[in-house]
Amino acid sequence: MPGMESITTPLPTNPACVISCTWYSEDGKPRALDLDSISDMLQSDAKGFVWVGLYEPTDAVLDKVEEEFGLHPLAIEDTRKAHQRPKIETYGNSLFVVVHTAQVVDERIRYGETHAFLGPRFLVTVRHGASLSYAPVRARLEQEPELLAMGPSFCLYSVLDAVVDNYSPITDSFRDTLDTLEKDIFADTYKRRTVIRLYDLKRELNKMRLAVAPLQDALAQLQRSQAQLISEEVRLYLRDVQDHAARVNDAIDTLREMLGTALSVNLSLVTLAQGETVKQLGAWAALLAAPTLVTSWYGMNFTHMPELAGRFAYPLLMLGVGAVCVVLYRLFKRSGWL
Repeated sequence: MPGMESITTPLPTNPACVISCTWYSEDGKPRALDLDSISDMLQSDAKGFVWVGLYEPTDAVLDKVEEEFGLHPLAIEDTRKAHQRPKIETYGNSLFVVVHTAQVVDERIRYGETHAFLGPRFLVTVRHGASLSYAPVRARLEQEPELLAMGPSFCLYSVLDAVVDNYSPITDSFRDTLDTLEKDIFADTYKRRTVIRLYDLKRELNKMRLAVAPLQDALAQLQRSQAQLISEEVRLYLRDVQDHAARVNDAIDTLREMLGTALSVNLSLVTLAQGETVKQLGAWAALLAAPTLVTSWYGMNFTHMPELAGRFAYPLLMLGVGAVCVVLYRLFKRSGWL
């Protein structure tokens, strides 16, 4: 309207690696922020917390996050380099959490990392490598303000729960693949690709176990942490995540054992098949050896061989050789060599 000034709120302008930078008020209402305004919000009297989501951030963005939240340089250095083991570390009034993520890309499992910084009024999640977005997690929490009211520690639980839940479809697909390969193992014909596929599955499971097994210790350490950043109510949720992680780890161990057994059974079946082939070849060689021995005996150039003078010597020799072959054939057939 004329005579009145229009009031507009400028949209945040953050780098592309900043997936989300949101302030959640006490009633759970989200508000987008610039990175530069984070420290001002944290120092204000407004009740709420900040959740910043980054994906493969640049050094400049990490330096800015360190400055705005007052994070420890050693934790930022670990996030900058990535390739960390799953762990929980305490730096002053903040926690540094590292977990490994998994994602199926082009029928292969790709691994990444999620680093999380938890403070009294903030949560920073940093994704590296193959990792699904946490946007669905944020969207679900925004629809349930009573969950956001538990603070940033509940958001951390939601992220960890999403990471662990993403392991289950992978183990389920491995189980289905193993069931299919078992049919090929017991097929009548040997298939080299079956052994290769079994080996590939076991290698992928070994890598996955390296990601899941340490996660259980990290989650247990997070539950036992004396830091006041995690409420008793959220610790109950974290216990549920640890239970899921243990179940996934047990499934991985079971599949690894089944794959080892499948490889051994396949090798045994191939060995048995080769043994049966050798037995058949030996039996046929014995059948051919009998007439070969007789004919080679009479093929010698001796002058005085009484059998040569008989009128029916040749037919009788043929009948004799045939009888020997029939007897040998029946013996080998009865013993299962033919």
